[in-house]
This record gives sequence, C-alpha cells and structure tokens, in this order.
Amino acid sequence: MTSDKAPTRAHREPPRRTPGETGRPSAAPAAGPGTPPPPVTPGTSGGPNAPDTPGSSTAPPTAPPAAPRTTSRDVARAAGVSQAAVSLVLGDKWRGRVSPAKAEAVRAAARDLGYRPNLAARNLRMGSTRTVLLVVPALTTEFFARVYTGAARVAADHGFGVVLYPSPEGIGPARDPFASAAATLDGVLASSMAADALTALRTAGLPLVMLDSDPDDERAAATVNLDIAGGVRQLAAHLLGLGHRRLAHLAADVDSWTFALRARTLDAALGEVPGAVLRREPAELSVAAGLHAAHTVLTGPGPRPTALLCDDDILAAGALKAVRRLGLRVPEDVSVTGFDDLALAVAVEPELTTVRLPAEEFGEAGMRALLAVLDGGPAAVPALPVELVARGSTAPPSAAGAPLRNGNAVRPGGR
Repeated sequence: MTSDKAPTRAHREPPRRTPGETGRPSAAPAAGPGTPPPPVTPGTSGGPNAPDTPGSSTAPPTAPPAAPRTTSRDVARAAGVSQAAVSLVLGDKWRGRVSPAKAEAVRAAARDLGYRPNLAARNLRMGSTRTVLLVVPALTTEFFARVYTGAARVAADHGFGVVLYPSPEGIGPARDPFASAAATLDGVLASSMAADALTALRTAGLPLVMLDSDPDDERAAATVNLDIAGGVRQLAAHLLGLGHRRLAHLAADVDSWTFALRARTLDAALGEVPGAVLRREPAELSVAAGLHAAHTVLTGPGPRPTALLCDDDILAAGALKAVRRLGLRVPEDVSVTGFDDLALAVAVEPELTTVRLPAEEFGEAGMRALLAVLDGGPAAVPALPVELVARGSTAPPSAAGAPLRNGNAVRPGGR
C-alpha cells in the first residue's frame, strides 16, 4: 500500500541530479513572512517570481575555448631565432641573411606547430598576392597536366599559389580571365600559345614567362623551351639511318611557334640528304584526324611513303590505325613515329618510337623562371634536352612495298 502523505524530512530522499541541473528541489517551499527567497543558481530560469514547475532548467552547452593561433613569435621561440628571421625564411628571402641550419630549424618548427602565415596581412604589407596564373591550351592531354604538376610543385615550395586557366577553345589563344588581373596576380606563365593572346595581362604590367614559344619575342620577360629542334633532328636521323627516303610529315594544324619550328627543322634535315622526298599533310590534334591524314598520304598518287613522322603521339595513334586498315604492317611496310612520349605511346601495338619531352621538368623550369623575374633576378634558361625513344614502330623499309588491300578502296573509317 502506498501513502498519499509526503514523507517526513527525515525520510525524504535527496533528489537525483542530471548533468546541467541546478541541484535545487523541483518545487520550492512557499516563502512565509520574513523568509528570504530561495537562491537562484546561475544558468537556471528560476527566480523569486518563476512559476513552480517540476524539474529544472538545463544550462545551454558551451563550446570549448578555441586554441590560440600559432604566431610567428611561437615559431621564432621554438627555432631559437628572431621573428625577422622567421619572416625571411618563410618568405623565401633568407639566402645570404640566415644560415641554412637556422632556415631548416624555422621550417621544422613551423611544420611541428602547424603555423600558417596570415596571407592577407602579408600580401597587404608586401603589395603581393603570391599568386600566379598558368595558362595552358587544354587539360585533356597528359602533357599539359604534367606541366601543371611541375609548376605547382615549385610554386608551393616558394609559398605561391597557382591559378590554372585552360583556354576555353582547347587549342589556341586564351581570353583574359580576370577583370583586373593586376590586382589579383603577381605574374603569368603561359604554355604553348601566342604572347599577344595575353594583351590585357601585359597592359596590366604583369611579368609574363612563355613556355614553348619564340625566344626572340620581346613581349615576354623570359621564355623557357624544350629542345624541339633537337628532337626533330634525332627522329630524322633515326629514320634516315634505317634507310627511309620517302617520308610524310603529319603536321599539327595549329598556328604556333613550336609546330612551325618542327616543320622548318625537318625540311632542313631532309634537304641535306640526296634522294630524300618529304610530303606534308596538315591534321588537327586528334586520333581521327591522324587516321584521315595518314590514309590520305598512303593512298595518294606516286610512290607510297615508307615512314610517317607525326607531330605528336595522338596523331601517331591515328596513323597506326590507318596503316592497319589499309592491310599494311607496322613497321615492316610503314614506320610510324610520334612526339611527346605520352602513356599512349606504350599502350599501342607495336609500341611507338617517339621523342620524350620532360613535361614536369618543363613546368618546374618555367615556374622557377617566373619566380626569378618576380625577384628581379636573371631568368635565362637553356633549352631542356629531349630524348629519342626507339621502340617497335620503326624498322628499315622493305625492298618492295606491300600492295594495299583492295587497292585504294579502304576508307579512313574502316568501312
């Protein structure tokens, strides 16, 4: 049996408390004359005039205090150097002012403490955004993706960010992506495009370093190039050494310095060899265009070429398809070469003889040149060497050319 009477004070159990409760009994006893009001614990809603409701009010949870931000003073203290030395090291201005050992100590302390400089304040103080623009024709090819990788690596090592801007047209000049580039960027690194495509950026007074472009163009503060001419000469010497004298050049149909240089260099190399004949067929940079151009030169009038020199590996992939569809063999009947040494070069069968271009090193060299220009130093960079990679797609020409399957009736589409 239960009792309706409240237990006496001696038998009353203490109320259970849950986190956040005040510990005050849920029902306050009525205050008589002269009795002071019950105390109110901070964080509760009770008070002398609060309604007498069961339970207690829960205090709102409070977030733990944020950890203090690591400052350059903390880094200086941990590294045992002055704050000025920290600024010099992290701003990459330490050479000749701070010893290499202390510079490494500063970098280690910054890493251990998770220090991140206040970029907004530093940029305002130095009048620099520490941001550069990299303009490339497109990111749909492996080569330019690797150029970006190299450039971004060097930029990050020097505390710079890279804004990547591929041309909307894919191949050819890119439009100025900023309404006020001078307020947004410190400099521009432009790959494989005409310098006059950056008129707005040049008029803003931004330093411009060009990749794979005419070294005599004075509109660029510096130019960084691969030894494209040397690569073409290596290819020509390789094919001529195998005995080829009837050659066709599948030339990229792109108005740029680098592709014009390839054509001029090839003409000069073959012009020195008695009996050498060269035919040139322009093609857009695609597998389909390479297939069509190769079909055109292999089925045209006169003696069939025994070797196809393609301006890049993508064109060469199309040329390989055209040769097979005509019932010919690579390299027994027709040798095929590429340029770039993309991953595609070893994905085709036979594997492609090509010229290897060091794309990441190219991007690195370009970014170093731009940073040198920004620092007011010399930016002269010698042409980066390239390398002939001979694989299974080239061999000496056969004594007698193989006949085409069904004459010239096989069309580029294989139908």
